[in-house]
Amino acid sequence: MNKSQTNLDILRHSTSHVLASAVLQMFPEAKFAIGPAIENGFYYDFDLPRTLIPEDLEILEEKMRAIIKANHPFERAEISPEEAMKKFKKLKQAYKVELIKELHLSFLETKSPIGDLVSKKVTVYKIGSFVDLCSGPHLDSTGEIPFDAFKLTKISGAYWRGNEKNKMLQRIYGVAFETKKELNEYLHMLEEAEKRDHKKLGKELDLFCFSDLVGPGLPLFTPKGTTIIEELKKEVEKICRHYGFEKVSAPALARIELFETSGHAKKFGDELFHVTSDKKHNFVLKPVQCPHHTQLYASKTRSYKDLPIRYMESDKMYRAEKTGEVGGLSRVYAITVEDGHSFCRVDQVKNEIKNMVNIIKDLYSSIGLWDNHWVSLSVRDYDHPEKYIGESSDWDTCEKMLQEISDEMGLDAKKQEGEAALYGPKLDFMFKDAIGKEIQIPTVQVDFATPKRFGLEYINEKGEKVPPVMVHRAILGSYERFLVLLIEHYAGAFPTWLSPVQVEIIPVSEKFNPYAEKINNQLSASNIRVKISKESATLGKRIREAEKQKIPYMLVVGEKEETNNSVAVRSRKEKEPADAKAMAGKQEVMRVEKFIEKILEEIKKKS
Repeated sequence: MNKSQTNLDILRHSTSHVLASAVLQMFPEAKFAIGPAIENGFYYDFDLPRTLIPEDLEILEEKMRAIIKANHPFERAEISPEEAMKKFKKLKQAYKVELIKELHLSFLETKSPIGDLVSKKVTVYKIGSFVDLCSGPHLDSTGEIPFDAFKLTKISGAYWRGNEKNKMLQRIYGVAFETKKELNEYLHMLEEAEKRDHKKLGKELDLFCFSDLVGPGLPLFTPKGTTIIEELKKEVEKICRHYGFEKVSAPALARIELFETSGHAKKFGDELFHVTSDKKHNFVLKPVQCPHHTQLYASKTRSYKDLPIRYMESDKMYRAEKTGEVGGLSRVYAITVEDGHSFCRVDQVKNEIKNMVNIIKDLYSSIGLWDNHWVSLSVRDYDHPEKYIGESSDWDTCEKMLQEISDEMGLDAKKQEGEAALYGPKLDFMFKDAIGKEIQIPTVQVDFATPKRFGLEYINEKGEKVPPVMVHRAILGSYERFLVLLIEHYAGAFPTWLSPVQVEIIPVSEKFNPYAEKINNQLSASNIRVKISKESATLGKRIREAEKQKIPYMLVVGEKEETNNSVAVRSRKEKEPADAKAMAGKQEVMRVEKFIEKILEEIKKKS
């Protein structure tokens, strides 16, 4: 953590104490739990005499500003656990007493090398009349907190110690920054994030849904959502074929022994879905695809001349995530993963990885994200080698190769210890979406260990049997998470090539439905995704509905258009005009053939 971030965390934690002090003024009988700094802000958990309402947050903010302006010092004191217990019992702060008891027991179990009990103290901080058990550090005084650079954002419930058997407390969240400008920028980003929320837009645009009968974490994709996924599959497969990848298909089930051999059974543990039957079948649903691909490789004898062998597959994988962590498309039980594996010689590894990096660059450039990314060189946790499989010398070789590739391709990869995969180091690509939110999706991973665990071999030029190197790559990661990125990045207004409906034909009245059908057939014959608006609503309302559905082009047709075999083209970029005359000025009239030529060129260029 850099110095700037450390100072910001101290500011945020100090602000959480000011919040607690304000709560004490508002509710003298309040019981205090914990109040840490978190990303972008802080929270504090309280046991209060009544349920908070949103209006309370404004009142508390005013009290916090008064405390800040009073410039109370953060007074630090070290006292014995016994004295702290007595103090907080007197204050009737049961949650603090519980924490002190645990600290005291921990101190008693800690001994010095010569066997004596170690003398320990606990730290308390005081501002005004509020006293808290806290290790710190804090600012020198409340006056150092910018009074116009924080905001209380929401109220939620939280079990004490995160245990649902304990009492439900009330948690107040806040954000805090060093300047008002930074606060305003963050609040604007939150507004944008709410407008772009994939769960909200996914429902409004009819892309996916969930069913209680099917089960949580198991998304159902509508025709529109499926269209986007299929277009993405076609694009990534087209790019990967250019680099020699071939499609394969493997079953969703496998014996547990497959994943015990690969090491994934141990890694995923209780995240595995077990499938049994009365016929004594005992399988697991695949949590990853690479072990299946090893068996495709192992199905026949391989020569050094055959390598590299490249497989790609887009299929469902299944992981039993914790119920509380499943939500939207970000965390699901059924994950549609775009996956690929190359089996190659050691002398081919670097070129293979460079090809995969180029695949990533090609795809992410086409969706406008490549210019805003950074790369992580994710290596092992050197202090805990037991977390990984494979030989230390192989890990050294892999990490050295990835560093060389980063240098040669100008990736400027940042080394991140402890972020490697189970079987090897990797290059992870981190992208920022339209509102600056960071997400990691593509990855390239080098693996010397898995081929050896499965006894994979090829015959080298000397006639010897040697293990290949396995290079894993995921360009889109899971289609579910990638769809989250696209929905929120584009705010649902997908580029024309990805839009589920690319054109909506809007006849000005039922009289022109036959002409609309004629145009529909022409566009469909050119593989353009098109629909006709046949609702009885007004023209303006139908245009507004098409805009709400974020359809790239609307073709308005009436008597003039039918006579001239033309269409009045309206882009979703245009705002709705006030009257019919202005509406006509916002539309470009062109012959049908010219419009087809124009949109096909846009789709081809993915502009």
